[in-house]
Amino acid sequence: MGAEKMYYSATEVAVMLGISRGKAYNILRDMNSDLAKKGYLTIAGKIPVEYFREKWYGATKLIEKKEVAV
Repeated sequence: MGAEKMYYSATEVAVMLGISRGKAYNILRDMNSDLAKKGYLTIAGKIPVEYFREKWYGATKLIEKKEVAV
């Protein structure tokens, strides 16, 4: 039984959203900036799964669809 994923990488975000990795890095940079302003520590090029699902409209449905396809 595997542990639940805590972070998405820019590559994973790019695949889920159908965008380039460069655009995904820009999105993660903005999201990480918001988290840092709230006092959270961040990891460049990664975003917490829960925060991504909260901030990206429809992310939960999108993620479920991609996970089923795998």
